[in-house]
Amino acid sequence: MTIHHQSDVLIIGSGAAGLSCALRLSPHFTINLLCKSELSEGSTYYAQGGIAAVLDNADSVDSHVRDTMNAGAGLCDEEAVRYTVENSRNAIQWLIDKGVSFSRENKADSNDYHLTQEGGHSHRRIIHSADATGKEVQTTLSSLVQDEKNIRLFENYNAVDLITSHKLGLIGHDNRCLGAYALSRSNDQVEVFAAKFVVLATGGASKVYLYTSNPDVSSGDGIAMAWRSGCRVANMEFNQFHPTCLFHSKAHSFLITEALRGEGALLKLPDGERFMPRFDKRAELAPRDIVARAIDHEIKRLGIDCVYLDISHKADDFIKSHFPTIYQRLLNLNIDITKQPIPVVPAAHYTCGGIVVDTDARTDIVNLFAVGEVAHTGLHGANRMASNSLLECLVYARAAANEILAQKNETHPAMTTLPSWDESQVSNSDEEVVVSHNWHELRHLMWNYVGIVRTTKRLERAQRRIQLLKEEVKEYYSNFKVSSNLLELRNLLTVAELIIECAIRRKESRGLHYTLDYPEASKQLKDTIISKLD
Repeated sequence: MTIHHQSDVLIIGSGAAGLSCALRLSPHFTINLLCKSELSEGSTYYAQGGIAAVLDNADSVDSHVRDTMNAGAGLCDEEAVRYTVENSRNAIQWLIDKGVSFSRENKADSNDYHLTQEGGHSHRRIIHSADATGKEVQTTLSSLVQDEKNIRLFENYNAVDLITSHKLGLIGHDNRCLGAYALSRSNDQVEVFAAKFVVLATGGASKVYLYTSNPDVSSGDGIAMAWRSGCRVANMEFNQFHPTCLFHSKAHSFLITEALRGEGALLKLPDGERFMPRFDKRAELAPRDIVARAIDHEIKRLGIDCVYLDISHKADDFIKSHFPTIYQRLLNLNIDITKQPIPVVPAAHYTCGGIVVDTDARTDIVNLFAVGEVAHTGLHGANRMASNSLLECLVYARAAANEILAQKNETHPAMTTLPSWDESQVSNSDEEVVVSHNWHELRHLMWNYVGIVRTTKRLERAQRRIQLLKEEVKEYYSNFKVSSNLLELRNLLTVAELIIECAIRRKESRGLHYTLDYPEASKQLKDTIISKLD
């Protein structure tokens, strides 16, 4: 018998966006919060650098807006950028009020917060907690959420699909989100979650690539579910590759924060030569797309496995106090960053596109909201500027919460009894190898054909193969009970298809999308917005 749950608000995702939205709403609503893994898992936890905000008197909103617009290669929505930056100070103060501890200046006569500078920023405006800001934010907010009586946590749940009025055949009405199906990994059953409001805070889709800095949960679930339900998506071709992920056989997906370069670390070839000044006058502090392409170019030109990030010229105490997590983690791998350079390669890091939303975080479906990396707000344009991501999570989570609160006293349509999940026609799979094989093939072909440097021929080849994989998975999905791996593969194939379609439509090179067939930027500035109605 299918288990049914009901709440005022269903929040799918438990990173900074989902947690902060839940905390803002919990005094007024009952909330079911779905976590794909443990509450502490997710991209927020692994964010090292910090949060960009206008906090210093020498800085300004206009300067932060200008830097963001420049990094976004002309595609940022200035209204969204200004809205985000203008709310940055309040977002940081809210975290401080909630107990998040940020690093202070190491000066006897100062109690100010320490601000660092990262690529693309013209000022020191990155507030941080040493080199583990995301961990501090995640653990603090997680602790608060666990104490809230109006928030019920559901850990180890994979969202399967959204439930909308149109899917239920109520075509004469606005398409309204009514809840979602989710797979409980503890009992392998799909359960029903009904809610008046649904918030997607599921993060990005970088797991679609072979090499990524993201945790395993970043499989594009929210984007895929929203797309299948009728939402538009935008700018999926802009997937940010972080320039510096640790290259080591015993450590996968370990990010080396941009803050190292902000504090003077230099990128070098195996012979010790610096190379970034040849690519950009800002050298190591150029935006991420430029640095990642430069590293990719040098690796391919020289036939080497990696390049090196060197901060050993700084004082030992400075390195250990500013980057304690990285120092200790690498020391455990026999790399002493006070004396040795760090082997690094680019890795898929951040999805700059996503579900189209407005400044209230509303999607195309009534009462469905999207916040954080899953959403396309217009903030990032063609390239995300460092440390704007956590800021976006906080600002748009607040916007979604305010919009939901504004509807608190409105009369909503009577809640329809949602249908149970039907698995009467399926059986247990005896061919799980099909899923694992397709999984690996997908990630390899995306890395090889839809990576840092692209061509039309590569994109078209990837598109054809994705279609075949989708057909195989569709047949598999129709005949067997769903599993976590199958759901993720299905979603990643949808996201891969969206990335490729957007990339093929963009006949230029801009920001994170670089194609050898169209190496120049077009004079026309236009988002790539796609709809199932196209």
